[in-house]
Amino acid sequence: MAPNQELRSEFLGELVIQVSGSHIFGETPMGQMRRVDYFDCGHFKGPKIDAQVVRGSADALLQRFDGVVQPDVRLTLKTSDGHHLLVRYRGFRHAAPDVMQRIEREERVESGEVYLRTAMFFETDSPSLTWLNQTLAIGVGRRDPKAAIYDVYEIL
Repeated sequence: MAPNQELRSEFLGELVIQVSGSHIFGETPMGQMRRVDYFDCGHFKGPKIDAQVVRGSADALLQRFDGVVQPDVRLTLKTSDGHHLLVRYRGFRHAAPDVMQRIEREERVESGEVYLRTAMFFETDSPSLTWLNQTLAIGVGRRDPKAAIYDVYEIL
C-alpha cells in the first residue's frame, strides 16, 4: 500500500547547544544511566528564527539498558526581539559502539554516523513566531567537540 502523501519538511534552522555541566545519577530503574546536562550557551538560527540559549536549560538524558540514549530536553531561548521561546524535545541516539564512545569523549561525529533524531515542540510569546506554537519539528543531530548540533526541520 502506497502512502497517501509524502512527508514534507522545511528547514527551520540550526540549533547549537553547549553543555556547561552535568550530574550523573548512575543506574536507575529506568535505565543504565541517567545524566542531567545543563546548558548555558548556544543558539537557534535560521531564515525565520534568531534566538540565544538562556542559562538553566537542561537535558535529563537516559541511557537505556540496550545502549540507546534518550534525550529529554527543556530549552529556553531568548529571541532577537526580546521574547522567549521554549523548545521541548525527546528522541533517540544510537550508533555503533565505537561511535558512541567518540560521542562520550566529545569528539566530532557526523549525522551519517549516528542516529540522533528528536521530535521538537515549541511554545512562545513572540508575536512574530506564534506559528511555532502549532508546529512539530524534527531535529537531525550530530556532535561537535564542544556542542550538540541539530538541523531542525518543520514538518509541513
